[in-house]
Amino acid sequence: MHGTKASSPANPNPRAISVRIARDPNDLMLVTAIRAAVYMAEQDCPIEEEFDGNDLVAAHFIGFIGSEPAGCLRVRFFGDFAKVERLAVRHQFRRSRVSFKLVQASVDYVKRKGFRKIYGQAQDRLVDFWAHFGAKPLGHNRKITFSDFSYTEMVLDIEPDRDAITLDSDPYMIIRPEGDWDRPGVLDISSGRAVTSPLRTA
Repeated sequence: MHGTKASSPANPNPRAISVRIARDPNDLMLVTAIRAAVYMAEQDCPIEEEFDGNDLVAAHFIGFIGSEPAGCLRVRFFGDFAKVERLAVRHQFRRSRVSFKLVQASVDYVKRKGFRKIYGQAQDRLVDFWAHFGAKPLGHNRKITFSDFSYTEMVLDIEPDRDAITLDSDPYMIIRPEGDWDRPGVLDISSGRAVTSPLRTA
């Protein structure tokens, strides 16, 4: 799903939907381009409001239709909840299910990380979309407005995945690339080398 890294999805079906986690600066450029097209160009959001200083402390998901980047979503983590935010889908792909696939991938990812709550701030017009996943208004009745839209606080109660990452998980799993915990990574491979503790001195 979102564990592999490729320049673009390998599936040749031009309508196939795939989602993967962002891994490098090129992926972040795709995220930036999608969000600029949706939020800045369509919704007239100022650049300093859209690119708010949180992108380098978050996980990002990119959704593709065939090999074309179609949408993205951001996840940030707090003490006892994760926040799903910045869902953006390019206008020509809004009749697809890429938004649903992005949200489901993020929910699965958060469950794997062992969280029990997902928090979001949904534009009021999109509350029903988030309800599709089981999210409900938080109930604080706090008025939230920013970037010229009114938002509703939403919360989704979830059960951690039965294979959630914990302190008891395989230590190599914990150091593998984010979201790609079930496949041996480069540090797994390096464990086959002899322990020499090389220290270079000047």
